[in-house]
Amino acid sequence: MAGARKPVVEVRRSQRRRRTVSAYRDGERVVVLIPAQFSRAEESEWVDRMLARLAAREGRLARSDAELLARATRLIKLYLAEHGTQAVPASVRWVTNQNGRWGSCTPADGTIRISHRIQDMPDWVIDYVLLHELVHLIVPSHNARFWALVARYPKSERARGYLEGVAAASGTPLTD
Repeated sequence: MAGARKPVVEVRRSQRRRRTVSAYRDGERVVVLIPAQFSRAEESEWVDRMLARLAAREGRLARSDAELLARATRLIKLYLAEHGTQAVPASVRWVTNQNGRWGSCTPADGTIRISHRIQDMPDWVIDYVLLHELVHLIVPSHNARFWALVARYPKSERARGYLEGVAAASGTPLTD
């Protein structure tokens, strides 16, 4: 962003920390945790690197509903083109009230809701969840035809595995 101000940075050195560096926001400041033995040059390099990582992460978290709709349009063209307007949703939006699902679809009114919990996941996982919900506009149930359409996405199995791993690690039972 042109003209964006660099945040106030607090560097905390730790005798116990050997190699790892981490950073987090604390209000308006960014706290960077580094090993005590780092030189000033290493400190400066790592502060810049961690600020870039935080900015990238926050950029992913700022994904908009409009961006989600554009992503859906691209997925329809790539994997569901022969279904015409049947695969086009009336709306696609991020929601914060889905803790047991990654996404949901109401075929009757063409609305798709995607959980905010996947906003910082890799793009190929978001694409999978979105395509899964788009296919529900064509096939409401999880039958063989449904899964055949979802399987057109080349990373569908990988994305399912990723989501299953996230669910298992968080102890969250999820539904399809």
